[in-house]
Amino acid sequence: MKTSQINLSLLLLLSAAAIIVSKAGNSLLNVEELYYQSLSANLTAQQIEKTFEVQKKIQWMYYIIATIATLIKTMIISGILFTGLLISDRSGTCFNQVWTSVLKAEFIFVLAGIAKIVWFSFFQTGYSLQDLQYFYPLSILNIIGYGGLEIWFVYPLQIINLFEFCYIIFLALEIGRLIHANAGQGLRIVASTSQQLSVNLNLKYTAWRMIYFV
Repeated sequence: MKTSQINLSLLLLLSAAAIIVSKAGNSLLNVEELYYQSLSANLTAQQIEKTFEVQKKIQWMYYIIATIATLIKTMIISGILFTGLLISDRSGTCFNQVWTSVLKAEFIFVLAGIAKIVWFSFFQTGYSLQDLQYFYPLSILNIIGYGGLEIWFVYPLQIINLFEFCYIIFLALEIGRLIHANAGQGLRIVASTSQQLSVNLNLKYTAWRMIYFV
């Protein structure tokens, strides 16, 4: 199978896995009921029902947009890493190979979605909509809590998490494998492009919020 076909398969599999996790999270964590309780403070029951009806009709659009966002995000990250390889005189690796590694790394965030479901299903069974919205598995924010924090501190504390660390390590291992070097050299290449990669954190977070139920 050609690398481009593998990448398309990985992208579709990644999107399907994310949608399954999203639907499972919505169902198991009663997200719709929590939204209903939140909206009931400002809307009538009839208005809330109409809101949910419209949301259900256009839900498929969110999944398409999220898939497109994942496509764009992974291609941008791959382009940055590929540029880093060229600058490092590692021109023997093609773009599609790098993209394959990035797509594989994205499955780590599917695991983060599963971890979120497990946490609220078994450990924090009493939760609010705000708890779900601010929660990111194994992040600094979950250690210190969001109570009393200014809103602009929430996002930076969410992205400092174990899954992000595993993502970077996995990319380093993959880049090292592609250039027939050790993980240390792969990590140096990933680190050398870290400033550019950080630009994609907003895209990554947007895709996460669009796919993973809240």
